[in-house]
Amino acid sequence: MERVTLSLDQLKSMIGDGSVDTVLVAFPDNQGRLVGKRVMGQYFLDTVANGSIEACNYLLAVDVEMNPLPGYRAFNWEQGYGDFSAIPDLSTIRLVPWIERTALVLCDVVEEHDKVTPVGVSPRAILKRQVERAAELGFLVNIGAELEFFLFKDSYAEAAEKRYHGLVPHSDVVEDYHILQTTRDEYIIRDIRNGLQAAGVPVEFSKGEAGKGQHEINLLYAEAVEMADRNTIYKNAAKEIADKHGRSLTFMAKYDMDEVGSSCHIHSSLWDRKGKKSLMWDAAKPDNMSDTFRHWLGGLVHASRELALLFAPTVNSYKRFQPDSWAPTAVAWGLDNRTCGLRLVGHGPAYRVESRIPGADVNSYIAFAGVIAAGLHGIENELDPGDAFVGNAYVDPDVEHIPSTLVEAIDLFKHSDVAKAAFGDEVHHHLLNSAEQEWAAFNRAVTDWELRRNFEQI
Repeated sequence: MERVTLSLDQLKSMIGDGSVDTVLVAFPDNQGRLVGKRVMGQYFLDTVANGSIEACNYLLAVDVEMNPLPGYRAFNWEQGYGDFSAIPDLSTIRLVPWIERTALVLCDVVEEHDKVTPVGVSPRAILKRQVERAAELGFLVNIGAELEFFLFKDSYAEAAEKRYHGLVPHSDVVEDYHILQTTRDEYIIRDIRNGLQAAGVPVEFSKGEAGKGQHEINLLYAEAVEMADRNTIYKNAAKEIADKHGRSLTFMAKYDMDEVGSSCHIHSSLWDRKGKKSLMWDAAKPDNMSDTFRHWLGGLVHASRELALLFAPTVNSYKRFQPDSWAPTAVAWGLDNRTCGLRLVGHGPAYRVESRIPGADVNSYIAFAGVIAAGLHGIENELDPGDAFVGNAYVDPDVEHIPSTLVEAIDLFKHSDVAKAAFGDEVHHHLLNSAEQEWAAFNRAVTDWELRRNFEQI
């Protein structure tokens, strides 16, 4: 499907007739959130469209609460936290239908001194580099992502007032594939679907998921950078639209241990340079896998553990990996087997591998980059994934397991030759420091669990 975006001339016309007066000029931060500026329409046309906006470079060196973090080489207090530039990618201009008279353009982050050199540790640049590596080998990577969230009857303000305890799920029942319950949710979910569609983010469908108030909205697959852009817009849109309705939703990987987790299953496939022919299916080969597919899968089997922090970036991420929870615990691959971390699905041109490892809390650019880095490692080294796993991977004692904590994932990534070779020293260090600072921040917090367990009894 062709992208539904605006040309610069179309935007100019809409600014001229007053149907657009504001342009959101934004880029993803380390957490995958959109950050940037609201630019007046005419100023955007006169100055920004063929220029840039400037932003403090601390935006790629902060935690989720906007605290500047130590340990980064690229940006720090010693260097004074200067500016970098954000150059609009004019192919991403689209309307934001849920905000009055507003358009959006996504940006690539570049060095301020020349406004050309990419800031290599920026998420969009990290993904683009992996896409370039694939192209150098003759491949185009298509990605599909299934991103889940929990919807609540509480507003964001009410949830914060309650310190996120005792929230009321939008459903009293598990609504997996339910039509009756999802009809009750439709006043919000329909707005999200239609809003995304009108914003040039093509939607396939929505469905209830395996938790109370849990939903999944599936977007049409696309090449990797476009898909990451779509996923990022989707997460931002869903929150803004829920907020307009006085509701809240979360993309946390595990908001409650009594509930299932929320995933971002990543489907990947390799195509020829022009994206016209899938290179995955070979009817004459075992399991219909071409040699290219077998090596791609071999890379995912080999490297998913050591790249786990790209798929599970927070302390909370690892609480999602529970037996019999629909989230995987094993780095095994199977044919349409949902107990495995890697699941082969589809036929013919739709044949692909689904990584069930990533949670909904991922930065899509970085998670997609991790999938591509793993797959290319397999192709470059002609790795074989072994035989398909048959049975229940949750209970097999011989399968390799996804790291159970962020600490384990940090250690694996720190010593990963795959990560160092794929991303280079600067990006490897930047991603590693983000994870190490996440763990350090957690260790400076006293949790409700500790108080409940120890306040009186110790």
